[in-house]
Amino acid sequence: MAYADGDPQTKKQQASSVALSKCGMAAAANLIGDRWTLLIIREALYGVTRFDEMQAELKVPRTVLSGRLKKLCNAGVLKLRPYKEPGQRARNQYVLTKRGVDLALPMMALMQWGDAHCRDGSSAAEITDRQTGAVCHVGLVREDGVAVDTRAVQFQVLDKAAS
Repeated sequence: MAYADGDPQTKKQQASSVALSKCGMAAAANLIGDRWTLLIIREALYGVTRFDEMQAELKVPRTVLSGRLKKLCNAGVLKLRPYKEPGQRARNQYVLTKRGVDLALPMMALMQWGDAHCRDGSSAAEITDRQTGAVCHVGLVREDGVAVDTRAVQFQVLDKAAS
């Protein structure tokens, strides 16, 4: 990975060795990379699943919320589940699918990054182990279970077809 650890004036600019069309990071950014979509996923991870509750919490225009929810349902991140309150008409709530639940880890990493770099280290929530209550942190782990600092890793292009 590239780091600003030297004089940026003397560093040669390099093009990415992986084409956008073949990059998982780019594909994910295309699907979830706008502000409202990330915040909708955040709400779902916190357990907010109903349209009106999401709209009230996020203050997002209803048409924008409707469009983003439809996109996330079409992508298999959320699914509709009907519910009915007594005396009310049947409605749908938006619940995370397995694909959506799998977004928890990158969202937790984004939360930790935001706490450290956008909130001066303060946090309104923490990630804890359900059994022990111990605070957890998102990080890189090798196949043998050893933690690795991000400064010690690199992106490895798997084959020339990736570019």
